[in-house]
Amino acid sequence: MRLKWVTLLAGLCVLPWATANAAQFDIVPEPQHVTAGHGVFELQDGGRIAAPANARAQWIAGFLRDKIKQQTDVDLKIVTTPDEGRITLRIDPSIKGNDAYRLDVTRKGVVIAAADDRGLFWGVETLRQLLPLQNETPPTIPAVSIQDAPRYAWRGVMLDTARHFYPVDFIKRQIDLMAYYKFDVFHWHLTDDQGWRIQIKQYPKLTSVGAWRKEADGSRYGGFYTQAQIRDVVAYARARNIMVVPEIEMPGHTSAAIAAYPELSCSGKQITVPTTWGVFRNVDCVGKDGTFTFLDNVLDEVTKLFPSPYVHIGGDEVPEGVWADCASCQALAKEKGLQGEAGLHSYFVKRIQQYLAGKGKALIGWDEIMEGGMDPNAIVEIWRGPQEAAKALANGNRIIIAGPFYLDTPIDRMTLKDLYRTDPFDNPLYAKHSKQVLGGEAPLWSERATPLNADARLYPRLLAISEHFWNPDAHDWNDFLLRARGQEAWLASRHVAYGPEDKDIVDYHLSFNPTYKRWRLRATRGFDDLRLHYTLDGSQPTAGSPSFGDVLDLYAPATLTVAPFRGDVQYQASQTFKMVPNLALGDPVTFATPPSARYSGDLTDGILGSQYNDGDWAGWQDADMDATIDLGNPTELHAIDARFLQNAQDWILLPRSVSFEVSGDGKSWTTLKTIPITVDPNDMRPAIHDITFMPPSPIVTRYVRLVATRYGQPINGIQTWIFSDEIIVK
Repeated sequence: MRLKWVTLLAGLCVLPWATANAAQFDIVPEPQHVTAGHGVFELQDGGRIAAPANARAQWIAGFLRDKIKQQTDVDLKIVTTPDEGRITLRIDPSIKGNDAYRLDVTRKGVVIAAADDRGLFWGVETLRQLLPLQNETPPTIPAVSIQDAPRYAWRGVMLDTARHFYPVDFIKRQIDLMAYYKFDVFHWHLTDDQGWRIQIKQYPKLTSVGAWRKEADGSRYGGFYTQAQIRDVVAYARARNIMVVPEIEMPGHTSAAIAAYPELSCSGKQITVPTTWGVFRNVDCVGKDGTFTFLDNVLDEVTKLFPSPYVHIGGDEVPEGVWADCASCQALAKEKGLQGEAGLHSYFVKRIQQYLAGKGKALIGWDEIMEGGMDPNAIVEIWRGPQEAAKALANGNRIIIAGPFYLDTPIDRMTLKDLYRTDPFDNPLYAKHSKQVLGGEAPLWSERATPLNADARLYPRLLAISEHFWNPDAHDWNDFLLRARGQEAWLASRHVAYGPEDKDIVDYHLSFNPTYKRWRLRATRGFDDLRLHYTLDGSQPTAGSPSFGDVLDLYAPATLTVAPFRGDVQYQASQTFKMVPNLALGDPVTFATPPSARYSGDLTDGILGSQYNDGDWAGWQDADMDATIDLGNPTELHAIDARFLQNAQDWILLPRSVSFEVSGDGKSWTTLKTIPITVDPNDMRPAIHDITFMPPSPIVTRYVRLVATRYGQPINGIQTWIFSDEIIVK
């Protein structure tokens, strides 16, 4: 540890250590005041931890004992007599400030003092960061004096478990990490369009239907937390100074609930749980009393599970016009004198707020809840910027800052350095209304986060965020970087797949070389020691599978599946690349109308696409696809297969028809068949369709031509696309 040379220099330096650099101790977040001492405290088997006799203090002492054993293999005992302890936990009313503590380590012992048990626990978490990682005999803790207290009371992390489901063990591990870095609020995003994740006993279809969706490949995806599991997580977090705040989305982002109970929507039509991301028009109907009966009953069960004084209702991203054609909604607006959609939205939120207030709970919502007017007792979570914060503060609302800390932001747009060097709280507006600023929260939205890659999106960026929330004077990037890198060994010892500071874990690029008939997968790795393990049969790679570093060459078609590992820890989900046999492999293709420069994938490279923006698709907007392949020589063919994408959410639709033509000279064409296709612009499920022609007997030809006719009608004023990734000649 770097602190060893600090201790040696202490005997030579005549200056006091009052301004000692916290980087010498690798503590994150940086404590408010650190003074290095002389020497070390030795941990020895049979030593004692003295703590007050109350149950909470005894639990904290047991927690410290267990962590010391886990990290150093030293066995300690717990006593209640202060004089018997070499490590002492002490309640000291003279220490001022919520969550404040004092930690003193000398050669003789360790004392953690705080005004209450919360402060004791944070002092224990700081002490844990001073424990040696390497085996020492005896293990030692450097002498130091720390006086510390947080900048903000609300230091939150949000996990979206609706878009992707995270098992309880994963959540508990994140709670452990949050506590280690002194976060104290776990915002549990439990419901959204793509899944309902909390058991509500009065409405069993919320989990039997709403918790599951059918993916594009036909697989069933989902899951939910039983009420027993939720109580377990809440208790686990509470023991670690963390309050769990549930989020039940309403009135928007409710497709999963409506799939289970269609009567919640204004139309009452049956829908399925969406498999795509975005904002959907299926929302709770504000004009139906039954909607509020349902929500009241749901909240009755939710509030009994979560002792937190807060319930988050979302309240965001309700599409414009969703209530405009609803007679009961418009009648309500007329009866109550509500102005437009904003007035209906405000009515909805205020009605829920009143119900929660009757349960002793304060409402939290994203900043859209301000639209149409909001009661000042609601708490507003700010994600759209300081201008929304200004509105809420002027209205007298308390706020939580979240927008600058969105952890789903791509790393090239929010590096660790960017995040640390910019303090969003350094704003005169927040200084002026300091009592209304509760703190901040770092949300991890899970459209593209899963249990396999979430660690890399959370860490190390949460280390920088923890400093913003804890210490207003922590601004030295170089100092922080030393401490953050000092945390890497501990994180690795806990099998945390933390990400690089300024790049992705890995980026892949697959290309085909027609001269050598070779596929090359090139990887750009975020860590030099990252190994890319792979299989060629589509099965999932393990740490024992073959591996490569930067380049893998293949000379035969295969289903290549690759996953990044450091040691035996997988760092993100595997990625699959499909290379298929094709008699036209590498042959030239000409177009009557060239594809878009943005989407100009090769149609004869043998590489199958998966999603529209993966670089393997050719796209035409408001134009037909007219493609001719020159096979080079007369070739016997048995089938022609063309692949097309339907992704209506991004204005990509199937063609209305596909014509297959052949020619011996590229001038005179024979139409073999025209296949009509039924196109549904309202089908939002992404899907790849194979359009195949098989002649009754083999055909010999040199040129193959496909003409795909576009849908031809704009959707919401935007012209549609045709997307194709491969023309396969067999």
